[in-house]
Amino acid sequence: MKKSESRYKKDQLFSAPKESVDAFRFDETVTEVFHDMIQRSVPGYATILPFIGLIATEYAQDNTTLYDLGCSLGAATLSMRHQVTAKACNIVAVDNSEAMVSRCIENMSKDDTSFPVSVHCKDIQQTHINNASVVVVNLVLQFIAVNERATLLKKIYDGMNPGGVLILSEKLHFDDDHHQNDENSENQIQTHLHHAFKRAQGYSNLEISQKRSALENVLIPESLDVHLSRLKKAGFSQAFVWFQCFNFSSIIAIK
Repeated sequence: MKKSESRYKKDQLFSAPKESVDAFRFDETVTEVFHDMIQRSVPGYATILPFIGLIATEYAQDNTTLYDLGCSLGAATLSMRHQVTAKACNIVAVDNSEAMVSRCIENMSKDDTSFPVSVHCKDIQQTHINNASVVVVNLVLQFIAVNERATLLKKIYDGMNPGGVLILSEKLHFDDDHHQNDENSENQIQTHLHHAFKRAQGYSNLEISQKRSALENVLIPESLDVHLSRLKKAGFSQAFVWFQCFNFSSIIAIK
């Protein structure tokens, strides 16, 4: 089974000091280094990806659609494409970044799997979900305005078939009894470990700091309890964590 052989540049976007750091955008510059960036920035990402395909294989129903919402380069799409065995299924991959969609289409064209995939440049909040047995929202909801997240999840739920699964991966914020700025709070400890992971991947303290500034007010993490409560309110019968590494977690929600 041939997989995409696209080559991506090393992420050095924040390696030089900047007088001011612009808000993070999924533009062409980020797209060129995104494969390297996400591998080195998200602890557990290399584990999450193949298991998305495995979970999808268990829940994909014949004659249904699988959705990858916020598909970026198409890594989750490829994971499903290579593993799902349900009959007469197709994958709809959606992203609102033209640069990401262009590269995703290229990656699909270089993959020789026959599983049908269509890639669309569109806002996932405006995407019609229908006859879905699997929906993947992998590290995407955190970029949606907080007050719009419940509406999106309800829309996904309404478009899913009974027994279908939502795979939701997110960066987490931790609420505990300590003051959030206390170095002994869980949030501070998990953040420290996340930064240690980044340094182990070759990022400098400058890169970590400048990227954190770029993501401020762009990526808004929430607590696990908030996510689980929102999924329950959307109508899902079950929602639970299947994976967590430091401050990144992935949830299964079943209709």
